[in-house]
Amino acid sequence: MSTKAATPSVFDPAILLPALRDALIKLDPRQLVRNPVIFVTEVVAVVVSALWLQELLTGIGAPAFSGQIAAWLWFTVLFANFAEAVAEGRGKAQAESLKRGKADLFAKRLLFPNDEADTASEVIPATALKVGDIVLVEAGDIIPGDGEVVAGVASVNESAITGESAPVIRESGGDRSAVTGGTQIISDWLRIRITTRPGESFVDRMIGLIEGAKRQKTPNEIALSILLSGLTLVFLIAVVTLYGLALYSGTELSIAVLAALLVTLIPTTIGGLLSAIGIAGMDRLIRFNVIATSGRAVEAAGDVDTLLLDKTGTITFGNRMASEFLPVEGIDDADLAQAVLLASLADETAEGRSIVALAKAEYGLAEPASGQGRPIPFSAQTRISGIDIDGREIRKGAVDAVLRFVGLDRSQAPAEFNAAVDLVARTGGTPLGVADGKRLLGVIHLKDVVKPGIKERFAALRSMGIRTVMVTGDNPVTAAAIASEAGVDDFLAEATPEQKLEFIRREQEGGRLIAMCGDGTNDAPALAQADVGVAMQSGTQAAREAGNMVDLDSSPTKLIEIVEIGKQILMTRGSLTTFSIANDVAKYFAIIPALFMATYPELGALNVMGLASPESAILSAVIFNALIIVVLIPLALKGVKYRPVGAAALLRRNLLVYGLGGLVAPFVGIKLVDLALSALNLI
Repeated sequence: MSTKAATPSVFDPAILLPALRDALIKLDPRQLVRNPVIFVTEVVAVVVSALWLQELLTGIGAPAFSGQIAAWLWFTVLFANFAEAVAEGRGKAQAESLKRGKADLFAKRLLFPNDEADTASEVIPATALKVGDIVLVEAGDIIPGDGEVVAGVASVNESAITGESAPVIRESGGDRSAVTGGTQIISDWLRIRITTRPGESFVDRMIGLIEGAKRQKTPNEIALSILLSGLTLVFLIAVVTLYGLALYSGTELSIAVLAALLVTLIPTTIGGLLSAIGIAGMDRLIRFNVIATSGRAVEAAGDVDTLLLDKTGTITFGNRMASEFLPVEGIDDADLAQAVLLASLADETAEGRSIVALAKAEYGLAEPASGQGRPIPFSAQTRISGIDIDGREIRKGAVDAVLRFVGLDRSQAPAEFNAAVDLVARTGGTPLGVADGKRLLGVIHLKDVVKPGIKERFAALRSMGIRTVMVTGDNPVTAAAIASEAGVDDFLAEATPEQKLEFIRREQEGGRLIAMCGDGTNDAPALAQADVGVAMQSGTQAAREAGNMVDLDSSPTKLIEIVEIGKQILMTRGSLTTFSIANDVAKYFAIIPALFMATYPELGALNVMGLASPESAILSAVIFNALIIVVLIPLALKGVKYRPVGAAALLRRNLLVYGLGGLVAPFVGIKLVDLALSALNLI
C-alpha cells in the first residue's frame, strides 16, 4: 500500500502567513477579474469605501455605518483570496521541500564509461551533467539526476519523491531500471545513464506542477463560472429594480445599502471558494503520490467509464519470475533444483536471479565456492546459460535452444518433457529447458507474477462502475490466463501501439471517458490519447511525458484514489453551490423585510428573525456573508467525502445536508451577529 505524503495543516503558520500576504497581492483587479463574483464584490467595496470617505469628510450621511459595510466587503474579498492562497500554499510548501532536497547535488561522472571495470570518476555539480553521461552512485549518495540503470543492483530510498518509507530495488533491465534524481542509494551501487538535462528532471517538473496553481480552468469550472456570472447579473438587475421600487414607495435606500444588498445576494460563497476547490483537488492527488499535469484530467477521472491497463510492469511485475521446477521421470526434484541453480549462476537477467532465489528458498541450496567450474553467461544469441563443472555440462535456457544443445527436436524429446512444456505454455507461462550433457532433466516454469492485492482492487473499480481492460502483446492464451488471475473484465491480446490507440478512439467515439495506465514507450500514444493518462513513475521517460498524470508509487489500481478525488471535486462544487444558493434564499428574509417594513408594515410578518433595525439587518448579513467563507475553507480544501451511491441518493443527500443547511445557517448566523452588534452598540 502506498504511504500518503504528509499533509500540512490548514492552520499551519508556515502556510497561513504567506497565504495572508498572497491574499493581499490577489487584490490586484487584473488577477481578480478571473473570478467575476469576487471581482464585482471588490468593485462594490471600492465604491462603498469612496462613499465612506465622502461622508467622513463632508459630515453628511452615516459614515460609521458605511465604513463598517466597506470594511466587511473588503474582508469578503480577502477571505475569498485567502481560501485560494491557502490551497496554493499547501502545494508550494511541498515544492519547497523538494527544492531543498535537490540543492547542492554533486555527481561522480565516470571518466571511462565504456570500461565496466574502471570506476575512475570526477566530481562535478549535478547541474553540469549532460544527457548520456554515465555516473557512479554508491551507498549513501544522492542520485544526481533522472536516468536509466546500466549496471548494478541497489536498494534506493525514494521517500523524498513518493512518501513511501520502504526502500525499492533498482537494477538494469526490466521495469525497475528508471531512477529519479533526488532519491538516495541505501546499499550497493549503480551505474546510471543520465536521460534529462538540468532543469528538466522529473523533480523539476514536479516542482513546476505543484507551484503551478494558476492552472487553466476545467470545462466544469468554466461552466460553473458562467452560471455564477449569470446569477450575479440577474441580482444586479434585481437590485436596480429594488432601487426603483424604493424610489416609488418613498423608502430611502443609500448606495451603501444597495451595495451591501447586491453582495449578500450574489453567490459570493461558492464564488470565493471555487478556485480553492479545484486547487485542493490537485493537492489531494499529490498526497496520494500522484502528480497531475492537468486539472481537466482530474475532473475527467470523476466520470471515467473504462480503464485500460498495460500488463507488463503494470498488472504484473515487469520481469517473469520462476514459480516451479518440473522434473522429467527419473529425475529427483532436488537434483533438478541443484542443476538449475548451477546453470543460472552466470545468468544476470532478472529471470536468472529469480531462478537462483527459488532454488535457494524452496530447496535450501547454497551456491558453490567461488572459482569452481567454468560459468557460461547467458547471451541473447545462444539464449542459454550454464556451467561446466566436474566434467558435467549443465545448461538452462529456451526450450528449442536446449533441445538443440542435446541434439534433439520436440518430436524426439521425452513425452514427459513435452508434456511439462505444454502445461506451462497453456497456463500462460514461459517454459525453460534444463539439460545435463545430452540428458534432459526437466522444465522451469517462468510466469508473469500478478502484483499482490490487485484482484481486490479491480473488484473495487468494478463496484464504482468502471470496466477494466488489460492490453498486452502476449498471445491470447497467455493473456487469458493473466486476465483471469488479475480479475480484469476483458483483455486485448497481441496489441500493437496502433491497436491500443484505435481501441481508445473507438470507445471515445461511443461517448465514454477512457483512462489508461501504462509504463512503456509503446504505451505512450495511448496515454496521450486517453482522457486520463496515468503513467507509472517506474516506466520510461516517453510514457511519463505522454500521460497527464504520473503515479509515483507505480500502482495500477491507484486510479481508485484518482477517481474518488475527481468525484470529490465535482461533489464538493455541487454541495457548496447548493449551500450558497440556499444561503441567498435565506438572506432575503433578513434583508428585504427589514428594508421595506417601514413603508410596507405587512412585510413585518416575514421578519422572522426579529432583527433590531434595517441597518443591523444589512450589516449582519454582510458580516455573515464574509465569515461563512472562512468557515467553509476547511471543507473546500478537504472535499466532500466520496460515497459510491447513485445520482438520486446523492441529490437527496445534497439537498438535505447542504440545501437545508444553507437555509438554516443564515437564520442562526445573522441573528447571532445582530445580537452582537446590538450588544456592542455598533448600530
